[in-house]
Amino acid sequence: MYAKRRHLYVREIKGLFQRLRRGSNWLLMLAFFLLPWWQWGDRPAIWFDLPGREFHIFSATFYPQEFILLSWLLIICAFGLFFITVFAGRVWCGYTCPQSVWTFLFIWVEHRIEGPRHRRIKLDRQAMDRDKLARKSAKHAVWLIIALATGVTFVGYFTPIRQLVVDLPTLEAHGWSYFWVGFFLVFTYLNAGWLREQVCIYMCPYARFQGVMFDRDTLIVSYDTARGEPRGPRRKALSHDDVRAQGLGDCIDCDLCVQVCPTGIDIRDGLQYECITCAACIDACDSVMDKMGYPRGLIRYTTENALEGKPTHILRPRLLGYLAALVVMIGVFAWFIADRMPLDFEIERDRNALYQLTREGRLSNVYTLTVRNRDDTHHVYRLDASGLAGMTLDTDRIEVPAGAARSRVVEITVDPEQIDMPSHTIELRLQAIDDDDIGLTRETRFIGQTRR
Repeated sequence: MYAKRRHLYVREIKGLFQRLRRGSNWLLMLAFFLLPWWQWGDRPAIWFDLPGREFHIFSATFYPQEFILLSWLLIICAFGLFFITVFAGRVWCGYTCPQSVWTFLFIWVEHRIEGPRHRRIKLDRQAMDRDKLARKSAKHAVWLIIALATGVTFVGYFTPIRQLVVDLPTLEAHGWSYFWVGFFLVFTYLNAGWLREQVCIYMCPYARFQGVMFDRDTLIVSYDTARGEPRGPRRKALSHDDVRAQGLGDCIDCDLCVQVCPTGIDIRDGLQYECITCAACIDACDSVMDKMGYPRGLIRYTTENALEGKPTHILRPRLLGYLAALVVMIGVFAWFIADRMPLDFEIERDRNALYQLTREGRLSNVYTLTVRNRDDTHHVYRLDASGLAGMTLDTDRIEVPAGAARSRVVEITVDPEQIDMPSHTIELRLQAIDDDDIGLTRETRFIGQTRR
């Protein structure tokens, strides 16, 4: 059930895991904001062109008919997440989840403008004055700018962003562009600025089902109760041996591990589904252990078996099963991509007439060919027909630029003497003139009057 929310003032901490976390966060944000600006020839490197039903990813162009590849990719991602969860718990959430990444950015801005944790608490408790108004206004202004940039960038994956940033302020962009920019502006501002840990705790389904995927050998962030209890304050001058002699554990009950937690939990209460495995509490506790002269690792990445003094089994059936499935699926997906023909075409017969009779007395069928060049190279294709003797085409060359599609009306004629049934199966083949490996054959029907 939903518990009454208490506002969290997350304390900033330094350490090995936070350097890794910040590095991954900045790298992911940099990739998100810069990729739409990357040009690949005369188009964006990544462009999901929904009106044109073309999806450009660097040199490759995909079409709706190939959505099976997207389904396959999503299944791979799902099994990848299952594998990571069984191996290292909720580490995806702590280091790479977009909610965590943008929340980290918003808290980083908050820390720079309003100050460290104790100053933010003091600022919120004091009456409104000029300084508080200025700091709060500046913080929310920067949040809104980041949220706006996020919305524009997201839409920039579906509309070329270089033209989008020109059209938006002049009110020349499409209406849907304004809607989605506004939607993601509000969505980002609310989720990363206001809801924060509430998304991780209550809204994210992964938080609910990931617990059933854990086992006693899953790597988790955990507090060593046997070493830390009984907790309590003590003088720093006391040696580690003196503290032990007084019956105290290594935990000095400073609550620093709680103050740095982005979801506000106390890791000393045991394994909790709210933990996103960001390891902020590990870095906080290690810094305290260093100051006290105690060994590090009171809070650490470990397993339930290791905490109980039992051996940890890294290679176990469930983990190996997910790994095997993941490797097989990645291999099959890579084979599909490598074997993918950079050419596709569709044939549609003219629906206005089954056949026609030319002035020369030949039977004529008209077809519309839609040719898609999936390659990053301009190609000229040779068109051939087979299946009936003496077939002629009114065109035998089709030219298509890289990553583009072209439609061409083609007329095929046949001597009526070759027709012995109302419908014949024929084949049309497109072959790239400059590359023998690029060629594709499609079947269609040639309809004509049966000889009497």
